[in-house]
Amino acid sequence: MVTEDFALKMPESVDLAAATPLLCAGITTYSPLRRFGAGPGTKIAVVGLGGLGHMAVKLAHALGAEVTVLSQSLKKRDDGLRLGADHYYATSDPETFEQLAGTFDLIINTVSARLDLDAYLSLLTVEGALVNVGAPAEPMSLNVFSLLTSGRTFAGSMIGGLPETQEMLDFCDVQRIGSEIELIPAQKINDAYERILASDVRYRFVIDVSTMA
Repeated sequence: MVTEDFALKMPESVDLAAATPLLCAGITTYSPLRRFGAGPGTKIAVVGLGGLGHMAVKLAHALGAEVTVLSQSLKKRDDGLRLGADHYYATSDPETFEQLAGTFDLIINTVSARLDLDAYLSLLTVEGALVNVGAPAEPMSLNVFSLLTSGRTFAGSMIGGLPETQEMLDFCDVQRIGSEIELIPAQKINDAYERILASDVRYRFVIDVSTMA
């Protein structure tokens, strides 16, 4: 049993397995998108197309923003465009940063790797925001003038509270948004962990509870 203050209504239009990751990746990316005004007329970049990134793309697209994926390579380009991205660029190409300078109102960084923050801040418009939702193992640094010169913001975001989580779930229900998942039996959990380490997941594993005997 759980009291109503701590209960959430899950989307009825989405398969429960695909809806389950919304309580993690969904709210983690929805919260900064809403906080920083993603919507029609805004240009949003998502750094990384993994478990968090693919949800950021889906949600930003559903909110009406023009969405660009910034990924190390173009190997997931077809997936990115299918999930709702309008554009897809490889950050390993130095011309990407020259071509996209001053473009985005908001950048959601979903990767847990160390980045050149100054390079990504240069992609923002005046008063644009770079929000980190990934958790890199190593500290990152930036030149404060990257923020001062154009009134830009560097922020962090982790997860939302219960009211915002319910708002996100209701939005996903209306938009029929779920996570891209692989449903795996409990007996394969060690194999799944090895695939996570090898970056061989598209895009979330969900354990089939019926196999947990």
